Amino acid sequence: MRFNLTILLPVVLLSVACGKVRDQEPENQEQILLKPMSTYFPEERAKVLVVGSFHFNYPGLDAMKAAEEDKIDVLKEPKKSEVTELVEYLKKFNPNMIAIEAHPKWEAGRKFMEYRDGDHRDKRDERYQLGMRIANELDLDTIFSVDAVPFSEDLEQVVDSAYMKALWEDFDFQSDADPYSDIYRTWFEEESKLVSKVPLLEYFKYMNSRESHEYGYGAYLIGDFKLGEYRGADLISFWWYNRNLRIFRNLQRITEGPEDRILVVIGNGHAAILRQLFEMSPEYEFIELGNLEDATE
Repeated sequence: MRFNLTILLPVVLLSVACGKVRDQEPENQEQILLKPMSTYFPEERAKVLVVGSFHFNYPGLDAMKAAEEDKIDVLKEPKKSEVTELVEYLKKFNPNMIAIEAHPKWEAGRKFMEYRDGDHRDKRDERYQLGMRIANELDLDTIFSVDAVPFSEDLEQVVDSAYMKALWEDFDFQSDADPYSDIYRTWFEEESKLVSKVPLLEYFKYMNSRESHEYGYGAYLIGDFKLGEYRGADLISFWWYNRNLRIFRNLQRITEGPEDRILVVIGNGHAAILRQLFEMSPEYEFIELGNLEDATE
């Protein structure tokens, strides 16, 4: 095919001319700029290190329970020294506040004073072995309880108990109908064996990774979550998710300002949801446990 240059040439010249005109547009012409949302909010935020933990004293209250042969004793070697290594690592965060998974009636403040006087050193509970030990070694004057009673328990006080009982029927995280339940069961069983085989610091970095938290969060979105049309979803929302929202609210209540550095020792199931809440909040900076060195510079 042949092109008629006498026709094309004026078109090319016109295009070039238009381009020059655009290049010579006044500098003060109004432009629409898409600003990053972060520019609207203060850059300085309270830093939060969430230490998702298993329960050192194995109270047996969780749906998935460790086998006897997989349990460890943090008061005996080699785990005793591994606790010290973990404590020294977490102290690098240099918190000015430490919060633990405890209700007000647990009287954390009183027990911390007793701990400072030398009591409770033989307790395996991570609230003592991590929370109070770090607070004591950093010479903090108190420790905060941030656990909360979920809205579901409030409802049980004011709603027909028969109705609430019907809602909870067969909600026990033992569902066999969902194939993902078996996958999670395998994961939890194999992970519970790791704690006796790898150093505690390595194990804590592993289970506090983003991947671990994301899949851990997902454990509440399968199985019994699918009961009925909305029954499972409703139970999760006003029981488990609400409890974590209230814990987050308690942490907001103790936060004094953007200069705070808050260390939270809590069950890792809570840590998965708290990660989401802190990462979405404009008030806080979520610190990755596995990259703690970067947050201390």
